[in-house]
Amino acid sequence: MHAALRFASLSLALLPTIASAGGLLGIDHPVTYDDSGIWKRNYQIALAAGTAVTVLGGALATDSDTRMGRTFDKALDAVVLTGATTTVLKHVFTRARPYQSDDPWAFRQGHGDQSFPSGEVAEISAAVTPFIAEYGQDHPAVYALAALPLYDAVARVKTHGHWQSDVLVGAAIGVGFGIYAHRRDSPLIMGLLPGGGAMISYRAKF
Repeated sequence: MHAALRFASLSLALLPTIASAGGLLGIDHPVTYDDSGIWKRNYQIALAAGTAVTVLGGALATDSDTRMGRTFDKALDAVVLTGATTTVLKHVFTRARPYQSDDPWAFRQGHGDQSFPSGEVAEISAAVTPFIAEYGQDHPAVYALAALPLYDAVARVKTHGHWQSDVLVGAAIGVGFGIYAHRRDSPLIMGLLPGGGAMISYRAKF
């Protein structure tokens, strides 16, 4: 629990509120566009895709009866629940991205405008939270995983893919589902499979 709260506080400290900011939560403001170096969009895409592959692969390849296996299973639950939630919210709010409009109040813009909330930041936050919550106290180095969603949040704002509130709310959603999944005694998705997922676990099979 303490690990998850620390991670959430790191997310909340992502970007400061400034006098000229506005929009949702009063923190949205334009920043200088930067798609160079570590902020390149290709790196963001690779991180999101790598996160999804790692979580799914880990859930399938590890034994659900082990601590690591259960954590991967819970991370998968968190990612799937987060993805479903952010997808619905994007279609409800239809907020214009910064490259589509310089107005942070441009909500209800119709199909194609899906800035709020950030699905990528939410996904990565959801993926790392169960590991931080499970292993943070025993292995403090695990807290370094918090750098992944924080990096992606800054990168998404720098490349004008999202407003500041988009990434902040996305991180909160991901952390929330990560904590929820961590607190469950058994995983949802892998728990629906034969043998609680062990039937398709490489370790269990081989």
